[in-house]
Amino acid sequence: MTASPCGAGEAGEILFLCHRIPFPPDRGDKIRSYHMLQRLAEIAPVHVGCFADDDRDLSFAPALQDIACTQTVLRRERSRLSGGLRGLVQGQPLLVSLFDHPDMHAWVKRTLAERPIRAILAYSVQMAHFVPVLPSDIRFVMDFVDFDSAKYAAYGREQSGPMAWVNRREGRKLLAFESAVANRADVSTFVSEAEAALFRNATGAGEVRVRALENGVALDYFDPAAAFPRLRPEERGEEPLIVFTGQMDYRPNIEAVESFARESMPAIRSIRPETRFAIVGRAPSKSVQALANLPGVLVTGGVADVRGWLAAADVVVAPLRIARGIQNKVLEAMAMGRPVVASAEAAEGIDAGDGAHLLVARIPAQEAGMVLSLLGDPYQAAALGRAARQRMVDRYDWDHTLAVLPDLVMGGAT
Repeated sequence: MTASPCGAGEAGEILFLCHRIPFPPDRGDKIRSYHMLQRLAEIAPVHVGCFADDDRDLSFAPALQDIACTQTVLRRERSRLSGGLRGLVQGQPLLVSLFDHPDMHAWVKRTLAERPIRAILAYSVQMAHFVPVLPSDIRFVMDFVDFDSAKYAAYGREQSGPMAWVNRREGRKLLAFESAVANRADVSTFVSEAEAALFRNATGAGEVRVRALENGVALDYFDPAAAFPRLRPEERGEEPLIVFTGQMDYRPNIEAVESFARESMPAIRSIRPETRFAIVGRAPSKSVQALANLPGVLVTGGVADVRGWLAAADVVVAPLRIARGIQNKVLEAMAMGRPVVASAEAAEGIDAGDGAHLLVARIPAQEAGMVLSLLGDPYQAAALGRAARQRMVDRYDWDHTLAVLPDLVMGGAT
């Protein structure tokens, strides 16, 4: 991180609120917030209010001092049970209740009183709860990132029993909250035009105030020619290797790897019995760990550098069944020049051609066949990987995707 944290801000200063500390950029939500913070700090002093999930997150708080004019990093102490009960009693969305914290409200109030704040950018819907009624000279930008209420509504439709009721309630409550926030905000942004269009259709909001602000990918880092630790021969093996990357306590990722390991892998191994499937990512749930008992499945847990596994992959898969927005895991794999087989849900929102830059499985049953076709034709796989890398260079550089952010925040974009 490089910036002049408290240099002169002729146009005023920015308050940036995010639900997880925006450093290091090692998971999807932190990747976007990290790059947004970097861009904001180039135009004005930034004050950062955020949460830490655990001691590891807290340990990164000093790194924010290199870029933030002031900061507060609060440890989230509220359990899911207590937060859920409080949300039910108060009629709040559970997502909002889980992140509520009196010290964050107090810090925001104090910062607004003491600093020449020109704009507030709230990152992720639960942080809107901390934005008070503002005077007309302070701009409010709400980065929803994903249309979260739609995700909970989808869970509710698929489930039965108590959790179906909880998720249906969350979908309703959160949609009402999102709509109210969008009505307050000067502009609301989503990670893709597909997400923005869904929100506009659900709420009746207009295109001027609900816009897409896409993710990018760090092309100098996720570069097959970069210097990074490669897998040792005993880790890589000689067998065909399929790789999935992601935070492995995140429900959509859990469901994705369970589906692929139990449904697609048996079909693949019936033709290519030596094939292995590596599930690469931090904090694997117990159900993910149990997949290591299946033939050919490897669960690595967290790794020091995911690029080694991506570079070693013959095919990278993204078989998500419920996905919102743009999947960083897909952008990163494509930037690494790997052939990708993605579900339609995981590919949605990515400006890349099916068959030209990646392969899109419209139904789960297609996944095994697409993977086998790539394993059986290394020339096709290599060509797809080269095209994927070039598409990322042409379309998803962070400087390009965040070019409009200063105007959105400071009020110059139309």
